[in-house]
Amino acid sequence: MDKQQLKLKKQKSKFLDNKKELIIGSLIATFIAITPYLFTLWEGVPNEKTWDTFLFSYTSPYYESAQILVWTLLGKVIPLLLLIIWIFTCRHWWYHVLLVPIAMYVYHIITIINDDLEFAEETQILYLLPVMAIIIPSIYLIRAKMFNKLTDADKTLEELEEEFKITKRSFRDYF
Repeated sequence: MDKQQLKLKKQKSKFLDNKKELIIGSLIATFIAITPYLFTLWEGVPNEKTWDTFLFSYTSPYYESAQILVWTLLGKVIPLLLLIIWIFTCRHWWYHVLLVPIAMYVYHIITIINDDLEFAEETQILYLLPVMAIIIPSIYLIRAKMFNKLTDADKTLEELEEEFKITKRSFRDYF
């Protein structure tokens, strides 16, 4: 009787895990599908210097229009969110390279919010250099390791890529 109960318990937990993955996957797919509609949220913002809502009041001194500020922010936030989804769901060996555009979009968002900045993209590459200095050599070393194994063994490139793939990650693995 204990074996049957243990087997049923394992099947139930596996079913719950599959159900949880299905729900999370459906939420991610729905978010990706509605991103074109999310980008049009800027149309609901008034084309005025001051935007008053029941929650807050925002004055845009740099853009002189709250609508332009929201349009500019959405143009950076939505691709950033899509890149974040991509990095958490990508199983290829090169997924760390996605940190470079993520860092770039975060920097763009910071410069958009910083209203006192005159030229938003003048020194941007200097802030990305530390990120790129870590990511690019590590990706190159992984690639070199793959091609060394390819020349030493009788494996195809697909088999090596499969070997470097990360099979299952949870959100907690990143923190």
